[in-house]
Amino acid sequence: MPDAVSDSSTLIHLSVLGRLGLLQEFYGHVLIPPAVWKEVVEEGQGRAGAAEVADAVQAGWLHIVTPTNEAVLRLLKRDLDDGEAETIALAVERQAVIVFLDETEARKIAEIYSLRKTGVIGLLVRAVAEGTCPSLRQELDRLRHNSGFGISEELYRQVLAAVGEDVKP
Repeated sequence: MPDAVSDSSTLIHLSVLGRLGLLQEFYGHVLIPPAVWKEVVEEGQGRAGAAEVADAVQAGWLHIVTPTNEAVLRLLKRDLDDGEAETIALAVERQAVIVFLDETEARKIAEIYSLRKTGVIGLLVRAVAEGTCPSLRQELDRLRHNSGFGISEELYRQVLAAVGEDVKP
């Protein structure tokens, strides 16, 4: 199975929802670069995602892999933080089937490299479509209230409509 690569935000937000396992369910195994491990597990000790990501690495479906193309990394680090830069560099090197990014600037740069991307919202939409998650609205509301996830009202309405959920509860 081709590689999937994740940035920190997707791991953290899925962990807040108790749905980190969606990555394993949908993709089998997922790669993260060392900067993502550092941000989520080492620097995030005691916060959402730290224990869940450490457990996933221990379970063997989440793998820490170091990107090797220093020139690409230097270029990416001009505009992105270390985790996003390493994530995109690793996705390019491994010709990833998909990269998980939530931040707008990182998503724009992933487009330059022709990377297929999604984020926590796209994963939740898929989970609803496949019957793994009963209500997108409930998950989005939990994200907004429990982890400060930023989503515009317009996007909120669009994704709910896309899965056939009413905007108002």
